Amino acid sequence: MSHPPLVLFDLDHTLLQGDSDQLWCDFLVEQHLVDAEPLMSASRDMERDYKAGTVDVGAFCEFYMGTLCLMDAAAWQPWRERFLQQCILPRLALAGVRQLGEHQHAGHRVAITTATNRFITELTAEHLGVADLIATEPQCLGGRFTGRLVGTPNMRGGKVLRLQQWLAQQGWSLSELDSTAYSDSINDLPLLEAVTQPVCAQPDAKLERIALERGWPVVRWF
Repeated sequence: MSHPPLVLFDLDHTLLQGDSDQLWCDFLVEQHLVDAEPLMSASRDMERDYKAGTVDVGAFCEFYMGTLCLMDAAAWQPWRERFLQQCILPRLALAGVRQLGEHQHAGHRVAITTATNRFITELTAEHLGVADLIATEPQCLGGRFTGRLVGTPNMRGGKVLRLQQWLAQQGWSLSELDSTAYSDSINDLPLLEAVTQPVCAQPDAKLERIALERGWPVVRWF
């Protein structure tokens, strides 16, 4: 029995005009839930190093997950809904969303794979009608977040490992699938190299150079 093609979409700067983690920090400041300067200064540093491909993966993930420790998981729910409506939906790239929908309509297995943690991104995936979300997993004990992550961060080579683990749960392997991945970032080079068809969406400068060298398709959705 043949498997449907697998299509993977990165989220931040690919389907979304912005970074979910950065937007979350902006939102917390705007809602007066945190002191602005310490958080925003650290967030800018993390964003700079992420774009350069030099950020420490564990420190990056745990920095943003640390913001979830402000309140318990249940108390975050209305804030998370507000964040989706105010900060995420207006920034979704309509052309990218259309492309995702075309894959779904064609019967492809569509998944979102993101370095941002699941708690921040799962409502976005639900809005897009994507049931399969591979994200960094925040630890939550007794209904409260600890600021630590569970398992491998879904970032750089970790995206390939987490993808392989997810596929194994379906009884699949990447080698037997016709697979496509869309991403903007040099941090996702391992993922793009692992699939049958890499597609660079709004690629950063480093990734665009590689795309040109290797003849990978480049699309621009915003």
